[in-house]
Amino acid sequence: MIVLWDSSDMLCRLELIDGDDVQKYEWQANRTLARDMLAFLRDKLALQDATFNDITGIGAFRGPGSFTGLRIGLTVLNTIASANQVPIVGCIGDDWESGCRARLNAGENDEIVVPEYGGDANITKPRK
Repeated sequence: MIVLWDSSDMLCRLELIDGDDVQKYEWQANRTLARDMLAFLRDKLALQDATFNDITGIGAFRGPGSFTGLRIGLTVLNTIASANQVPIVGCIGDDWESGCRARLNAGENDEIVVPEYGGDANITKPRK
């Protein structure tokens, strides 16, 4: 099963692809992404009678987008890919999903997907 993930804004998007079967899900993560992302993935995989062990490849939207959303999402996906020894690729642009699928089908593996923020991160400076 291929997992495609986009957490570039507060509305996260997930596609689970098993052969010709494609299931699409959306999740309004807001400020719960770090806490609930793994549970969301686990639950959506379970709807397909699958687990993390059934993942054969991961495609991720690299950006541009939310600094925090991209950072959290890609960290979790990179960890799953490494732990399960499955390929992970990242793409940008409007057709990122098809780009990821093509790269995975070609046997490519980025090993670690790095976010593309589209500009400097807006990080608040400490007050003290």
